Amino acid sequence: MSHYFETPTGRAELHEIHATIWDQDYTFTSASGVFASTRLDLGTSVLFRLTDPPQDRPARFLDLGCGFGPIAVALATECPQASVDAVDVNERALELTAVNAKRAGVGGRVHVSTPDQVEPGLYDEIWSNPPIRIGKQALHDLLDTWLARLTPTGEANLVVSKNLGADSLHAWLEGQGWAVERVGSAKGFRVLRVTHK
Repeated sequence: MSHYFETPTGRAELHEIHATIWDQDYTFTSASGVFASTRLDLGTSVLFRLTDPPQDRPARFLDLGCGFGPIAVALATECPQASVDAVDVNERALELTAVNAKRAGVGGRVHVSTPDQVEPGLYDEIWSNPPIRIGKQALHDLLDTWLARLTPTGEANLVVSKNLGADSLHAWLEGQGWAVERVGSAKGFRVLRVTHK
């Protein structure tokens, strides 16, 4: 779990991951010491399966907790007019995301940064497999911070394990004044769409 809080030390063991996202085939470089380092995470796979890619338009998207970058790269590929901020506290994850964005031909529109380096401004869409295991209060603080940066018509798409509190998170978000739609459930995960009321 240390990848949730810090950049790993030591040599990165690089390897490739093949994935199909929204009918596009990708090859990603991954490494030890990042989230879901050996495969496309099951929750992230469910997020893609239960959603359609965003409409291509001039927009600003956020991949919150980007890992090795599958969400950021897929968003940038599907939406050539959009820019994507890929944010993580793990600098190895950011390095891998930059490599994978360049490999996919979208390096100029995927901007990697730690949370404190992000340019100010609002987001049209936030996509995330959020780090549930950081603890409830830390997760709530994280979501409070970033959901506040949605445009008035923006939306966030979150995938959360049912066993790790998806339904209680749904209720908490509604209690914070957000409109929350359960887009669907599969493989023990819920996909939640969060918008302003």
